[in-house]
Amino acid sequence: MSFSIFAQEKKADSTANWTKKGVVSLLFNQASFSNWISGGENAISGTVSINYDFNYKKGNWAWDNKIITKYGISNISGTGARKTDDQFEINSLISKKTSTNWSYSFFTNIRTQFTTGYDYSTPEKTSTSDFFAPGYVTLGPGLIYKKSDNFNINLAPSTAKATFVSSDFSGQYGTKAGETSLYQLGFYASVYYKATLMENITIEHIFNTYANYLEEPQNIDINYQVNIIMQINKYLSTNLNLHMIVDDNASTAVQFKQLFGLGVNYIF
Repeated sequence: MSFSIFAQEKKADSTANWTKKGVVSLLFNQASFSNWISGGENAISGTVSINYDFNYKKGNWAWDNKIITKYGISNISGTGARKTDDQFEINSLISKKTSTNWSYSFFTNIRTQFTTGYDYSTPEKTSTSDFFAPGYVTLGPGLIYKKSDNFNINLAPSTAKATFVSSDFSGQYGTKAGETSLYQLGFYASVYYKATLMENITIEHIFNTYANYLEEPQNIDINYQVNIIMQINKYLSTNLNLHMIVDDNASTAVQFKQLFGLGVNYIF
């Protein structure tokens, strides 16, 4: 059994230049067994996520901001509580329009997690990450093509990227042994696209990529999220989230995450 509760905030402008909207979701998954011959483990999990936008526009100037947070925990019989999701991300972009669809831009992205991550593949669990370990700060000037609020492409050919870790993770995530930071300069591109596939079904793509000019530019970082919402009726929807990360400094393998839930929606 799985369900989620959403609270969506429509425009709540304090001034004519600001627009704000947000979604809070609470996802539960539960399974229980009693004398079930096929076997199974009792399990319960929950995930809280917040997706909040607050944007400013005046004349040819615009300032778009997005905060994404997620945190999930599961408790499986025999293994105890473990983290299932952990994300904290801030996106901010300032732009000045130069033509109908093009603008000069300057973006900032901050990405990390809330709590310690562990590797449970060994008898003694070992920590693999923590708050701002790693922490990523990416920023740079560029050009943005914005057809509408549902489609934009940002190109930033001179983008700085900093990776930070604590002393416990020195030598990991691209840092050298004895150091706790890594600085890069490269090319950054991002694409945002939201569309209606058919009645009551929407899809959202959030894609960004980065290539470091200074070292191994052929190793391109990719961060790609797909969110699909299938509205059943006024109150119910099913939600699918797919998230893929390619970053050879963090892992030689492709990272992939998938979440699915039945949502109970409340809009205000």
